[in-house]
Amino acid sequence: MSEFKPGLEGVVAIQTEIAEPDKEGGALRYRGVDIEELVGKVPYEKVWGLLVDEELEPGMPDPETYEPKSLTGNAPSDLQAETARLSSEWALKKIVDTDEREVRDDLARLSAQMMSIVAQSAAVHDGRKAAPDEFVAQGDTAAEKFLLRWRGEADPDHVKAIDTYWICTAEHGLNASTFTARITASTGADCGAAMSAAVGALSGPLHGGAPARVLPMLDAVAESGDPAGYVKDLLDSKGRIMGFGHRIYRAEDPRSQILKRTAQEIGSPRLEVAEALEEAALAELHNRKPDYVIATNVEFYSAVLLDAADVPPYLTPAMFATARVAGWSAHILEEKRTGRLIRPSARYIGPGARSLSAV
Repeated sequence: MSEFKPGLEGVVAIQTEIAEPDKEGGALRYRGVDIEELVGKVPYEKVWGLLVDEELEPGMPDPETYEPKSLTGNAPSDLQAETARLSSEWALKKIVDTDEREVRDDLARLSAQMMSIVAQSAAVHDGRKAAPDEFVAQGDTAAEKFLLRWRGEADPDHVKAIDTYWICTAEHGLNASTFTARITASTGADCGAAMSAAVGALSGPLHGGAPARVLPMLDAVAESGDPAGYVKDLLDSKGRIMGFGHRIYRAEDPRSQILKRTAQEIGSPRLEVAEALEEAALAELHNRKPDYVIATNVEFYSAVLLDAADVPPYLTPAMFATARVAGWSAHILEEKRTGRLIRPSARYIGPGARSLSAV
C-alpha cells in the first residue's frame, strides 16, 4: 500500500499525452505546443481539434439544431442537466460498447451542443430568446457564434476576450472535473454521463467559481483607494486573496500573462485597479511567506477579461465549462483507450470489530 496523501496531492494516477503544465518554467503546452503559439493565431474550435485529435482540422463542429427542454437561466445547472439529457435524446452508446471513432464523434457533438446550451441559458437569464441557427451561422468562430446566439450581436473585442479565455483554460491536466470525467468514462458509461459528471465537479467554487470572487475584491479596492491596506486587512482577518497561488506552478501561471495582455489590448476598464491589487497582493504575500512562491494565477485575470466582455459573474463557472469541453473530451477518449476501471484503495481507520450492543 502506498502512503496516504490527503486530496491525492502528488499522487500519479494516470499517464497522459494531452497537456503539460511546466511547474518550474511557467509554461503550458497542449500536445507539446505552447499556448502562446495558439492564442490569437487559431480559434478555440481548432485548439479543440489539437487536444482531441492531435491536429487542428477538422476541429470542433458547429452545434446541431436542438432545443433544450427546460432552461431555467441558471447556466451551470442547465448545462449539467441538459448534457445528461442528451444521453437519452441522442441515444448515446456506452463507451465500453463502441469504438474509439464513435466515442470521438459523440464527444464532438456534445462539446458543440454544450456551448450552445450555455448561450441559450444565458439568453433566458437575460429575458430574451436565443438567436436561431441561421443567424448564428453568420459568425466565423465558435466564440463569435456563441455571442451571436446569446446576445444577437458579437462585439469583436468580446469575441477576442472569450476566445482567448477559452484557449487558456481548455485543458490543465488532472484537476477535479477532469478526474471526474475520466472516472466516469472508466466505468464504461456514455459520453453524456461523463461530460455531465465533469460539469457537476466544476460547479464547486474551489474549482470553477473562483473568478467570480475576484470582482468583489476589485470593487472594494476601487472604493477604498488603498490596495495595500485592503490586502493587509484581509489577510490579517484570515481572509483569502482570490487569484493568487497555484497547486501546480512554482513560477507564475503562464495563462495569467496572456489573459492580462488581452485585457490590455481590448481596454479593460478594471485593468488599472487590477494591476494595483496584484502589485499589493504579491508584495504582502511575499512579506508573509518569503520562502514560498505565490504568484498570480489564471482566475485573477480571467475575471478581469470576462468582465471586459460583459460576462456576468454568475456565468463564469459555465464559461469555464465551455472552455474545458476540449480537455474533458481528450481525457475521456484517452481513458477509453486504457480500458481499465479506475478503482483506488481506501485505508480503513474506523473502529475495530465490535458487537451491535456497543453501538
